[in-house]
Amino acid sequence: MTKNVTRFFGGFTEWQARWLNRMADDGWRMIRTGKLTYEFERCTPGQYRYAVEFIADKSQRNAEKYKAFLEGCGYQVWYKNANLNYSIGKVHWRPWAEAGGQISTNRTTFNKELLIVEKENDGKPFALHTTTSDKIAFLKKWRNVWLSYTAFFAFMGAAFLFQTPIASAVFGIIALLSLIPVILYQVRIEKIRTSEHLQE
Repeated sequence: MTKNVTRFFGGFTEWQARWLNRMADDGWRMIRTGKLTYEFERCTPGQYRYAVEFIADKSQRNAEKYKAFLEGCGYQVWYKNANLNYSIGKVHWRPWAEAGGQISTNRTTFNKELLIVEKENDGKPFALHTTTSDKIAFLKKWRNVWLSYTAFFAFMGAAFLFQTPIASAVFGIIALLSLIPVILYQVRIEKIRTSEHLQE
């Protein structure tokens, strides 16, 4: 027995992982994913655990190597999109990515921004980032994504300041709103750093 569910989480990897784990707890194992859909088959409740990894900062080569590494560890791995772009020939600039991943296209890493990773449940928590430095590096990636949006909208707000004040105000508001995740990620980074110093 299979079922299809329509959901879109964008880049909210933690929400997506929690939802997939709830589905697994209810006896549904993911077997396929599309831009908006997830296909599940029946399994023993709680038999599988899921983690979702953000890889949009990697070049195509490094993303494929990382996927192969995870598969070599015995995990099942799927690419997943973090956006809903349906155009053909799309080119996307990612200023926060590593050198080979800053330009993404349909032929490289566009619509492959995430990895959904599945393992059989062995009773241990499933986390891809276990060391302090890994956790901080992961959170910095997300912080930098939102920081690039903040900078872009702030620039647009400044560019329209004297020409179209209403457009400038709109861009300014969007810049301020996109600053909220930057602050939240930075707070989480500082909490991890503080916790590491307390443990020492």
